[in-house]
Amino acid sequence: MTLIGCLQIIIYSLLLLVITKPVGFYMTQVMEGEKTFLEFVLGHLERMVYRMSGVNPQEEMHWTTYTYSLLTFSLIGALFTYTILRLQGILPFNPMSFSTAVAPVYATSMTPDLAFNTAVSFTTNTNWQNYSGENTMSYLSQMLGLAYHNWISAAVGLAACTALIRGFARQSVTTVGNFWKDLVRSLLYIFFPITFVYSLFLVSQGVIQNFAPYTVALTVEGIKQIIPQGPVATQEAIKMLGINGGGFFNANSAHPFENPTPFSNLIQMLSMFILPAGFTYMFGKMVKDTRQGWALLAAMFILFILGTFICYYFECRGNPNIRVQHVETSTNVLGDLGGNMEGKEIRFGLADSALFATITTDASCGAVNCMHDSLTPLAGLIPLLNIQLGEIIFGGVGSGLYGMLIFAVLTVFIAGLMVGRTPEYVGKKIEQKDVKMAMLFVLAGCFSILIFTALGSVLELPNKSSINVPGAAYNNVNNTGPHGFTEILYCYASSTGNNGSAFAGLTGNTPFYNITSAIAMLVGRFFMMIPALALAGSLVQKKYVPPSSGTFPTHGGLFVTLLIGVILIVGALTFFPALTLGPIVEHFLMHNSKLF
Repeated sequence: MTLIGCLQIIIYSLLLLVITKPVGFYMTQVMEGEKTFLEFVLGHLERMVYRMSGVNPQEEMHWTTYTYSLLTFSLIGALFTYTILRLQGILPFNPMSFSTAVAPVYATSMTPDLAFNTAVSFTTNTNWQNYSGENTMSYLSQMLGLAYHNWISAAVGLAACTALIRGFARQSVTTVGNFWKDLVRSLLYIFFPITFVYSLFLVSQGVIQNFAPYTVALTVEGIKQIIPQGPVATQEAIKMLGINGGGFFNANSAHPFENPTPFSNLIQMLSMFILPAGFTYMFGKMVKDTRQGWALLAAMFILFILGTFICYYFECRGNPNIRVQHVETSTNVLGDLGGNMEGKEIRFGLADSALFATITTDASCGAVNCMHDSLTPLAGLIPLLNIQLGEIIFGGVGSGLYGMLIFAVLTVFIAGLMVGRTPEYVGKKIEQKDVKMAMLFVLAGCFSILIFTALGSVLELPNKSSINVPGAAYNNVNNTGPHGFTEILYCYASSTGNNGSAFAGLTGNTPFYNITSAIAMLVGRFFMMIPALALAGSLVQKKYVPPSSGTFPTHGGLFVTLLIGVILIVGALTFFPALTLGPIVEHFLMHNSKLF
């Protein structure tokens, strides 16, 4: 670890804290229907959308109607994208003729199971990619099929979280808002203006934006090299702000056409946290006690900082089995490599790679600027654990805060049991139904990750990999032992957590992994979103209970400590055995000179 590396992490953290309040204040104005500085420009467009769609923005919805609208809208979007992917060979904006009889030899066909996985992936804000974007997707598929969901899935998550916040903020009513109004306002006033400016910034940094056919270049060795092109900047902006993560290119944010400079790298990292951080202030503002929002932000920030420095520390230590020849001393030094640079971009280095890996898995983004499969075992444990905790350390757009609020409900319930009184949170009594919804939320994710990992580890599947590794061929991983197990565990954790990043050694483009990971994505998105909305419907009907001398304060250091403890204990009890079989045992074997 170096001073410069630590300073980069500190500067990033300070920038994040500075922008949290203004972003949260603006989001509150938008979602509460207040006038903003963009009202004069976009107000007429908003009203026109309501008229054309027949939506009455003043008509409030019961939580069941809100959920039904959300699910129906998402299902139609998934079918729409599936159709585009299957028909891209006969649709326009396909200069490389992907999925046609004259497709280039390096192209990958969009089979039914792969199209299903991809449609579900982008609908659920996961953006898990079992395909190589530049070798599979036409420009139309990228822009209309996939980028559409980058906008919509983020807006759906934002709307769902806003409904839950209203559950805490309102009292003695039966409605949680209007889904269509929440969707439209979030798209028009939050995502559109920010991504417009963001896209221009990315172009200024060197991110490409064109519709040209791929460029064929001749290298100095006389070998032809195909350089992909495309409308990347606009896709990249919403990919990062919407915490989607699906890259235009297979190398994602490690590709110089997506992330060319250290400055673009910093802004991309900030854009992953900007909305989740703003949500914490928005929550405090809407419940009329900003201390509550700052407490949630403190819990998120502490977990984020701990994870970042642990990941950075173990990456700096490197692999003790690799020897380097020091020119100055002409001596062999064990493990002194200046860190583990395998799978890293030189222009980013260890600090920004560890920081990016932690941020992208704290948020449910999944964009990568280094290969997680190349991280040292305990450094790789951090991204995996971040996802397994429910991606609540800032998390996705909306999904991060409503996941953290679920854990806040569990925390005050446990605190209530300790002191023998009915638990309360921001003036709402937490009763039996509320705890059941919270537990259903937690158990759905745990069940999906562990059950599918078990199936992927023991079932004998047809080998689609070109690498013949004894003991690993049956489950399509490139490594044996604990590292191969980690690749499978990470796949289903990432799918269920709607993250989308991967331990790249897994060959995921098989019918088994395409179908099972798609089911995991659906569970992680909707089987966890529905309990959150049901909790909103329960809370919104309750009266506000003024705090008394016996009320457990939920805005101080004690609550933050207890909240972090509950999060870590739930994660440790659930996933520690699996983590022991994977990265933890691999760490000890690495120090005994056994690699995988």
